[in-house]
Amino acid sequence: MKRADFRYLDRQRVRWAEVDLQKIVFNGHYLMYMDTAVAGYWRALALPYHATMDALGGDLYVRKATLEYHASAEYDDAIETGIRCEQIGNSSMRWVSGVFRGEELLVSGELVYVFADPVAKKSLPVPPDLRRVLQGFEAGEAMVEVRVGTWDELGREAGAIRQQVFVQEQRIPAEMEWDAADAACLHAVAFNRFGLPLATGRLLEHVPGVAKIGRMAVQRPMRGSQIGRHVLDALMAAARQRGDREVLLHAQTSAAGFYRRAGFVPRGPEFEEAGIAHIEMVCPL
Repeated sequence: MKRADFRYLDRQRVRWAEVDLQKIVFNGHYLMYMDTAVAGYWRALALPYHATMDALGGDLYVRKATLEYHASAEYDDAIETGIRCEQIGNSSMRWVSGVFRGEELLVSGELVYVFADPVAKKSLPVPPDLRRVLQGFEAGEAMVEVRVGTWDELGREAGAIRQQVFVQEQRIPAEMEWDAADAACLHAVAFNRFGLPLATGRLLEHVPGVAKIGRMAVQRPMRGSQIGRHVLDALMAAARQRGDREVLLHAQTSAAGFYRRAGFVPRGPEFEEAGIAHIEMVCPL
């Protein structure tokens, strides 16, 4: 088993509480590392776990978990836990996992899940759509499709995400969220392989040659999964295609790092917008 065998790797650091009196990671914590990596794997699939299982009418239950120890992780080690869906049967799935320090394999594992009715607790066939997503991910296929269009084309999906993120979660007054610009903007919405909208943003003209990106929102379970970056890249590509030379945005300060990684730099002092700290950021095209 090699690190390169895994398309998805979850990065963690060993915490003090995970080390035993032998000054190495207590053996049971490796199952926790793998379970944490499984949660990240679902984000990599662009599948919000609970919403997906509800839509499929079932849930996944662990039937078997085995570990083989090769070496030990120590306090503050940077480790990566790889997860791969190795085999899908009629109702079960076999996943393999490896915990690595650099290229060194520390622990290998096998997890067997059964798809089952959450009420009757009886196994069910793995849904064909879920099977296709899992197989597609392991084959290197994209898990997200970003569609760009008008409000008439994408407003229902974009509006639902913004309502959830800005109005309900961040408590921005509804009258501040909705404006006349939506009708003239170009909108982008990211959909997963089940057609569920997960993230959105919009593009408008600030002044001739300068585009403005705004209303960037990602559903909470999908944050940190690069879906927001796909939306941002699609909007920047649209601005570039129409000949804009620069794009600006008002970033919530908590999200400034996300935009820096995409090439944006701050301009001017921090300011308040809708009761939330923001900073203007710009990027040449």
